[in-house]
This record gives sequence, structure tokens and C-alpha cells, in this order.
Amino acid sequence: MPSSGGQLHLLGERRFGPFFLTQFFGAFNDNVFKNALIILIAFQSSYSGSSYSNYIINLAALLFILPFFLFSATAGQIADSFAKADLIRKIKLGEIAIMLFAAVGFYLNSIPLLLVALFFMGTQSSFFGPIKYSIIPEHLAQKELIGGNALVESGTFMAILLGTMLGGILVSITSDSRTLVSYTVITLAGLGYLSALRIPSTPPVAPLLKIRWNPVVETYRNLSALRKHGAVFFAILGISWFWFLGATYITQLPNFTRLALGANAQVVTFFLALLCVGIGVGSLLCERLSRRSIELGLVPIGSIGLTLFGTDIFFATAMHAADELIGLREFLNIRSNWRLSADIFLTGLFGGIYIVPLYAMVQARTRPERRARVIAGNNILNAIAMMGTSIYAIVLLGAGLTIPQLFLSVALLNVVVALSIYAVVPEFLIRFIVWTLTSVVYRVMRLNLENVPVQGPAIIIFEHTSLVNTLIMRSHFHRDARFMTYSEHSGSAIQNAFLKAAEISPAVPDQQGTMVRDMHQQLVSDLQHGNAIGIFLEVDSSLKDPSGIFWQEISQILDQVSATAVPVSLERRWPILEIVAGKPIRPGSGNTE
Repeated sequence: MPSSGGQLHLLGERRFGPFFLTQFFGAFNDNVFKNALIILIAFQSSYSGSSYSNYIINLAALLFILPFFLFSATAGQIADSFAKADLIRKIKLGEIAIMLFAAVGFYLNSIPLLLVALFFMGTQSSFFGPIKYSIIPEHLAQKELIGGNALVESGTFMAILLGTMLGGILVSITSDSRTLVSYTVITLAGLGYLSALRIPSTPPVAPLLKIRWNPVVETYRNLSALRKHGAVFFAILGISWFWFLGATYITQLPNFTRLALGANAQVVTFFLALLCVGIGVGSLLCERLSRRSIELGLVPIGSIGLTLFGTDIFFATAMHAADELIGLREFLNIRSNWRLSADIFLTGLFGGIYIVPLYAMVQARTRPERRARVIAGNNILNAIAMMGTSIYAIVLLGAGLTIPQLFLSVALLNVVVALSIYAVVPEFLIRFIVWTLTSVVYRVMRLNLENVPVQGPAIIIFEHTSLVNTLIMRSHFHRDARFMTYSEHSGSAIQNAFLKAAEISPAVPDQQGTMVRDMHQQLVSDLQHGNAIGIFLEVDSSLKDPSGIFWQEISQILDQVSATAVPVSLERRWPILEIVAGKPIRPGSGNTE
């Protein structure tokens, strides 16, 4: 049953809480192990101080990301074919085995063994990835997807922050640090498995799917299939761009802090905390900003913030020349650095606002039997984007740009990427306009919407006077439905484009005022399957006549499928808009109760 509370209430429910803990412990463990290994290579191994140190550290990064290229396509097929909760439990058992193997590597002080363990960690993460985002819609209602994804995103980035910090702290302890790291990663893997035991089971969505094991062919097939998903494909491109941006900031923060600001590792940790906490806060804000719906209008808001504050990082960077690197206290004593710190936090915050609706859109608009494979394709593109970050930085820094200039370039490139996506999928911009109208210009009140059935066959008659009214009412109606306009006149090309972007099909009755036969049959079919139909009817139309042909036909449909009709109107009282549901019309009466 959907939760009646806010998104934090989901953490206390079995259908989400155990899964959240499982993915949190997994991300936490990944980052404890990765950072401990990197610091061990750089400072405490036989390679420390040698020319091989940087090479091995870069090799470690490659070994962790490589499995996402090799195994994501196969992992997506497996996730669609088998029960996801059972798969998670098996994957978490595998994580415990990998951490035991890693403990042997730490005990023997063997960097090669630890690199093999890191590859295995990347492998288990690549198999968990498609399940992570495809299982959420199996346990949450559509109106809970924003809240659920917000919690997962905020939890993931907090795990990245805490895991990175803990890994560094543990390995820097001089007395038997390797043993401490070993116990920690084994314990975290065990906690993840215990959490996974409580994840509710769901049946496989495509049990008859024949799994193809060739990773190269399936990766190509998976990426090719993504392009057939229309708007979902461009949402995935937007997600991958987010990881390109994020990887650019996180990768360059250490050298940015040292070379551009003359500050030490304390400030690097401070910046990483600001960025991760910002993403977490922005993610959690999404549910309130979207009114618990999948509000794509938030994506352009996120884009705007990413560009504005990403650009200001360049202008707020004040070079600090000193013989010694300054610490966090000295850094914060320089007032101009407060602006830079705010920019980094707000870049993260708007990144969270940007990414959560995109993940929810991919989940909601992908068929359940293909969802995990689509998520797998998303993971492959994300991995490509993060690898592309390194190439992009090498080229631009090699050409003589400074790191602040590199940050400026990605902030400006964000404008190009965003406008390119929004030009192909104008729904993002249209929903942004409507969200702005109803959140900034108007105050929207919803009255008597409890008259609209939350489940079962229903026809909702939206009475409107303009295109703007139509879009506003559509954005505030959260039940899944087939939406259509019913007008005596065909709209303009621009109006039809807006309706299409809002997933509303324009329809014009024939000369007798009756519905087109095919449409009539489609509506009856939808209602017979327990779905809802939303029809936007012009208030000043002759079709509004309750004794006219339109309402006669609605009555016939209600009788045929035993459905309920509810009239919904929009009343203006500046600056308040009232969306008001009337009394239900029951089958066989043609009159309101």
C-alpha cells in the first residue's frame, strides 16, 4: 500500500527500508575499500613515491569501472529473468566472499591481490546496478517514485562521502591499519546481506527471457535498443551527463584545492562534503517541489542551477599564494572563500534536483519486463561518461587550461547539452513553464479531489477554458490515466505540440458530435481493465450541454463498463487557482449524486 506520509516514512516500511540499507551499505563499502586501497598504494606500499604509483592508482580506477562495460548487459537480462530480491541476497553473499579475499590481500600486503578484489567489487556492483533502480517501482507506487529515488540518491552520496572519509582514516592509523580495514569491509558486507534478507520478494518480470551471454554482442544490442525508447533514451543521456559533471568535480577537487587555492587535504574533504550533502539535500527537496509526482519541470531548474553556480565557481576562485598549504580554518577565515563554498554546495543541490526526476521518469516509462535491461544500458552509458571525464580533462588541461577554467567549460557545456535534450524532448521545458506558473505565479488549491476514485475504472471530465488551464490541471492530477482533449475545433500546431508534450491526445468529434469509433472502443477497453480516462472539455463548447450527445455517450460508456465519472473544474481567484472536483456521476443515472 502506498505510504500516506512523506518520503522519510518509507524508511520505516519493509517494502523500502531494508532495500535502502542494503544499497547504502554496498555503496559505503565500495568507497571504504577503494579509498583505503588508493591511499595504501600512494603512501604505504612498495610502490609509494615511485613512478609506478600514479599508474597503479589509475589502473585501480579502471579495474573498478571495467566490469560495468563487460557485465551490465548480462546483468540486466538476469535481473529481468529472476526474482530481484533473491538476486540481491546472492550478490551480497558474493560481496562477503570478495571482502574475505580482500582481507587475505591486506594480510599479505599484496597490491595485485587487492586489485583483483577491486575488480570483483566492480563486478558485483555492475550486477547490483540494474536491480537497484528497477526494483524500486516494484515496491513503490508511482507517486512515491520521486521520494524513493530521492532517498536512494541522497543515501548513495552520503555513503560515498562517509566511505571515502572512513577509508582514509582507517588506513592512516599506523598500528595494524590493514586489519582494521579488513574487519570493516567484511562487517559492512555482512550488514548489507542481513538487510537484504528482509527485502520482500517479487516474482520475476520476464521469466521466459532467454539470456544471451556474449558480453560484447549484448552490450552493443543493449545500447542500440535504448534509442528505441524515445524520451527515456534522452533522459538516460541526461543522467549520464550528470555523472560526467559529477566525476569532473570529484576527480579534480584535490588538485583544484592544492594548486588553485593553496589549501590542504582538510579543505578537499570539506569540499567533497559540501558537494555530497548538497546533492542529498537537493534530492530530498524534489518530493516537496514536485508535489509527489514525477515533475519533469524540475530538470530544467536543475540545469539552470548547475550552470549558474558551476560558472560562479570560476569567478569565486581566489588564488592563494603561500609557502605552506593552508588548513580549513585558515581557508574559512578568507571571506571570499565563503562564496566559493556556497557555489560548490549549491552546485550539488541543483544536481540533486536535476537527477532524481530523470531516474523516476526512466522507471515509470519503461515496461516492467525490460526495465532492468534499460537500467543496465544506462549504467553502461554512465560508465562511458565517467571514462570520458578523464579524457576531457587530460585534453583541456594539456592544452593549458587551469582547473577553474576546466570547471567553467563544463558549466557552459551544460547549457549546450541541456538545450539539445530539451529541443528533442520539449516536454521538459513545457513542464517547467507549468511548474513555474503553479509554484511561483499562482497558488493552487485542490478541493474535493477525494471524489476521484484512486483505483478502478473512472472518467474524469476536466472543464477548461484555455490551454494553460489544461496544462495546469494535467500537472496536478496524479493518478495514471489516458488523457485526451475533446474539442469542436482542431488546435494550432503550437497548441498540439504542448498537448503532446503533456501526454494529452487531441481529439475532434465527427459531424454528428459522437466519438470516433476506434477511440470509443479504446476508452471502453481501458476502463474494462480498471484504468482511468481524463477528458478535457471546453467550458464554452456546445459539448458542455448536459443533455447533448457528448454526455449521452459518456452515460452509455459508464453503463457499459460500470464506471464512475467525475467533473473537475478550475476556478480563478487571483492569485489562487482552485481545482475543484464535483460529485460523482454513477452508472445508470446520468445525474450527480
